[in-house]
Formats: sequence, structure tokens, C-alpha cells
Amino acid sequence: MRGRSFLLSALLLSGVSTIASAQTIHRGNEQLDPDRPEAWAMHYFTATSFMTGFGQTPTLRPGQWAAAVELGHVPSLNDQQQRVGFSGSKSEDLNKSPVIGRLRGLLGLPGGWVAELGYTPPVEIDGARPRALVAAAIGRLLLERGDFSLSARLFGQHGSVSGDITCPAELAGVEDGTINPYGCQAPSDDRLRLNYYGLELTPALRHGAWQWHASLAAVRVETEVQVDALTYGVHDLSRLTAKDVLPAIAFGTTRGFGRRWRWGAEVVYVPLQVQRDPDRSTENDPLTSVRLHLRYEAN
Repeated sequence: MRGRSFLLSALLLSGVSTIASAQTIHRGNEQLDPDRPEAWAMHYFTATSFMTGFGQTPTLRPGQWAAAVELGHVPSLNDQQQRVGFSGSKSEDLNKSPVIGRLRGLLGLPGGWVAELGYTPPVEIDGARPRALVAAAIGRLLLERGDFSLSARLFGQHGSVSGDITCPAELAGVEDGTINPYGCQAPSDDRLRLNYYGLELTPALRHGAWQWHASLAAVRVETEVQVDALTYGVHDLSRLTAKDVLPAIAFGTTRGFGRRWRWGAEVVYVPLQVQRDPDRSTENDPLTSVRLHLRYEAN
């Protein structure tokens, strides 16, 4: 009996091993045109994380520090906008977290320069989770004449966000082909890399206790999606990359309160071109996001 049990266990393990080895793995690698629907979505969500300066670069002595927290709105996409997979023929679950947050630390350097380091905590919201999402910037005040000022910054970001985008958890294992047309067998673990670097110029004008600003930036985005999905027995490990240079415009205001605190709000606008119908020309489907910012400056 012991011999039979051992033989049966060996046969079962052999069968599992054969099934696992027989699973088809698809590893595609595609460089997308910037106006492809997939590239538009990648750039859209990357733009929600642009680390703008929120007005004039603060004047900090060498060694003086400041800390800030910010919160940005991630607009919800309609059904047509979410239809981006396979050149716009497949709907993806893109409406995850409605907000994106960041913690910032600022440090005064010699020569009037200010260094910044930003970090988005790995808090999971509706299946989306930031992973090692770190941003940095260095800037300084170029000109200050009365109530007018001009600042410049170099900024960039490296890191990713993961989530069940191509195969949402609610579709996993559903046998109805009308509900689950692509045969999702398990929640996917897709990863979007939100990498970019850019240059920003910010004129600002003080009016009483308020300071108004309008920033203009050019941002080089180098985004990548690593798919990790199981559909109809195929383990899809496709990788999509998209690169472009995007303009970004921000309008906003800040105001100090107390001796060390300052809060601000701004609207960020990033024009994005997309061609959803191959028989039609490209159209502008931009990101428009509202952001809030609160900063504390040490003595």
C-alpha cells in the first residue's frame, strides 16, 4: 500500500509538472507610436504625477529645510477613453485611485539652489499600488524684481504603479464570454513605469498676501507597461514602451499663514494627442488635474 501511495503521488506530481510546463508564455516587446491609444493612456497617468514646483522656488539658506505634502486629482475616464488595449479595441480597468499623493522634502544649498526629494507612499487604493515611486528636483530663483519673480527647475521621477488593469479581479474566472471576452483566469499584476525628466520655468506675481504663478514645462516621458496576465491558459508577459516630449502648463496660487506655513492650489494641463480611429486624424484628449499643496519651512 505504501508503494502504491508513493507511485500515485509521483504520478500526480508528474502531471502537475507537465501541465505547468505546457502553459504557453507570450513575451511580446513593442515600441508604441506616441498617438496610439495605449501610449495615450500611459502618458495620461504619468502626467498625473508630474512634480510641479507650486509657484516660486522658496528662498532657503544653505542647510535650511522645508517639508510639504501634496494631493492631486486623477480624473475618471469614460468608457471610450478606457478602450485602449490592442490599438483601442479592448477595454482596460483604468479608473483606479481617484487621487495621487506625495511627500516632499526641500533643502537649501549654496548659491541659492534648492534641492527637492519627493516620495509617493505605497498605499493601495482600489487595486493600484505605487512601487518605489521617487521624484527629485533642483531649482533656484533666477530673478526677483518687486512683486515679480522668475524661477527655474529641473525635475524627474523613477518608479512604477501596479494593479489589475488588463484582467480586473471582478472578471477573473467568469465563464460568460460576453462578460469576460478575453478569458481572464486570474487578476493581472500589471506594472506601469512612470519615468520622466523635464525643465520648468515659473513666473510669479505677488498681490497682497497671495502669490499667483503660471508654470510652463517640457517633460520627456519614458513610460513602460509590463503586462502579467493569465488568459485562456496563456501567460501574457508582453511589454509596451512609449516615449514622447510633453508640454505641461500649471496655473495656481499660494498664500502664507503663520510664520512658517504656506498652502497652495493649482490646475495642471497637459495636452495629449491620440488616434482612436485609424481612418481619422489625431485629436487632443488632455489631462486637466487640480492639486493642493501644504508646506512647512523650518527656521
